[in-house]
Amino acid sequence: INGATRWIRVGGIMSIQPSEVAKYVVVLYMAKSMEKKGKKIKNFFFGVIPYLLVAAFFAGLVLAEHNLSIAVVIVLVTIIMIFAAGANIWHLLALVPPLAALGVFFIKTQSYRMNRVTGFLHPFADPQKTGFQLVQSLLALGSGGILGVGLGKSRQKCYYLPEPHNDFIFSVIGEELGLIGCIIIILLFFILIWRGIRISVRAKNTYGTLLAVGIISIIAVQAIINIAVVTGSMPVTGVPLPFISYG
Repeated sequence: INGATRWIRVGGIMSIQPSEVAKYVVVLYMAKSMEKKGKKIKNFFFGVIPYLLVAAFFAGLVLAEHNLSIAVVIVLVTIIMIFAAGANIWHLLALVPPLAALGVFFIKTQSYRMNRVTGFLHPFADPQKTGFQLVQSLLALGSGGILGVGLGKSRQKCYYLPEPHNDFIFSVIGEELGLIGCIIIILLFFILIWRGIRISVRAKNTYGTLLAVGIISIIAVQAIINIAVVTGSMPVTGVPLPFISYG
């Protein structure tokens, strides 16, 4: 779809996205392996690098499908799990410059990604092309005001807002339910993330702790990215809003 090959058709009726499965497979593997590694996680070359290589392998496969956003999610969740397992914070901070450089490289090597960055920085400079998605999203959020135009009465989702059922569904919520509706959705995510952290802290073993951290991190990272994108806080990228986006 749109030049990307990230879906597998099943019987011509439905499709599955392997990267969605991969995110949780990575978490399951990391949790079990980190439990066995124990305090060796504090060693940079034997504790941190192997997990980064595993994450890079999966992220590379996803990136080959032209899906930078989910590749970033996999890497971020891996780093969160490494930190939760007890890695040295300075080891993780040392990863920031090279990972940022890689991100810039992948953005610059694809023209459509550069266009998204340009559209993010100056959306109204080219509202019909590079800034189209963000401009339509901001119009939807602005139209909703405090209380919204009413459930089901969004105008932007009708031929204007791209992917209103998926990547930009939060914009539709903002238009139909207003600022109040958006705050309620964000509060629900905060409660869910808080409960996930509480479960991880109360887990009876290291595996349970890391498993809970990994799962709730996927949900948290995707929710943050999705909401940041539709509100113009970061460049447009295709990350669905957990539990709300279609599929």
